[in-house]
Amino acid sequence: MRGVRTVFFVFILIWTIAAEAADFTGLEGSPGLRSASAFVTNENGAVIYGKDIDTVRPIASITKLMTAMVILDSDLDLNEKITVTKEDRDLLQLTGSRLEYGASLPRREMILLAIMSSENRAATALGRTWPGGMTQFVKAMNDKARRLGMDHSNFADPAGLSVENTSTARDLMKMVQAAGNYDLIREASTTTRIEVRPYAKRGPLVYGNTNRLLKNQTWDIGLSKTGYIMEAGRCLVMQANIEGEQVSIVLLNSYGKLTPFGDSNRLRKWMLAES
Repeated sequence: MRGVRTVFFVFILIWTIAAEAADFTGLEGSPGLRSASAFVTNENGAVIYGKDIDTVRPIASITKLMTAMVILDSDLDLNEKITVTKEDRDLLQLTGSRLEYGASLPRREMILLAIMSSENRAATALGRTWPGGMTQFVKAMNDKARRLGMDHSNFADPAGLSVENTSTARDLMKMVQAAGNYDLIREASTTTRIEVRPYAKRGPLVYGNTNRLLKNQTWDIGLSKTGYIMEAGRCLVMQANIEGEQVSIVLLNSYGKLTPFGDSNRLRKWMLAES
């Protein structure tokens, strides 16, 4: 009898939590987002908001989520140290890096830097050290995309520096939801600050997260990734809890450094006002 009573109370608790969660489907009006493409769904995949979700666009460093998933799907040792070489320099966008030639970190920390701080050399080194080299790694990225049903996506490099890294908001929603199943990606994407020691005879390097919303107490973020190259504009993908509802957000091609964060706040305000 006690077991039946326990099951009953658990059921009531689950029902109460579900009942208290906001329902953002079927909202009216528009949040007035400035991103060219935007897609928002709840945890069941129901659409909350969509804007130009099937246009193929460059996705910049959002690419790094795929890079991390491919590495984590493999049997590669996350504690193995990877050393940055001249091959890892950015010849496409000419971005800089504090990881100089000879910098050495465990593969796990390279993933952390690539995701949280969008470190391009870290992402490139991860691809370069893949068995078979960069060509095989890019192939593995595209193979993973096909398995996820991302039929309108293409990956050309692990850092997202090439304009040939392209996708749609609809496809990226599939990637974001898949990335949410990886503990290390969630940890990396929501860590606000990390110290690493890539040089034997120097002090630590301090890296911060590129998503400023993580410092905003009104946001409960479980996963995030920013991206930018000129051709892609400002991009942001997230998973967050808003009033008890788990939502996934994709924002592409915003102009202005703060626009994706402003769009996220406009979106959240609209959802809460209309629900």
